[in-house]
Amino acid sequence: MDDQLLDQVRELAEGQIDFEGQKLAELLATAVLATVGAISFIVGFFLQDIKLSLYIGLGGTALSLLLIVPPWPFFNRHPVKWLPLAGTETKSQGILVDGKVVG
Repeated sequence: MDDQLLDQVRELAEGQIDFEGQKLAELLATAVLATVGAISFIVGFFLQDIKLSLYIGLGGTALSLLLIVPPWPFFNRHPVKWLPLAGTETKSQGILVDGKVVG
């Protein structure tokens, strides 16, 4: 029981995401920061309040930090299937050349 819990915590702390997850993280970061930046500029411009504009920008940056930095499970939906290590196969399939198995 304790080992299972420790393994789950260890997997969360390792921060592994796949290549599609990296692409999604970059897209989310760009979208969130651009949207919050535009909202911050518009609110600050119309209300003529630079302090409010900075707070909105900082809040958006904190939001993007919470969305992007932790390795959420949706960043690892397409894990990479690696090839087995060379020499660890138990049975070689070989290559058929002129009716004889080579290798």
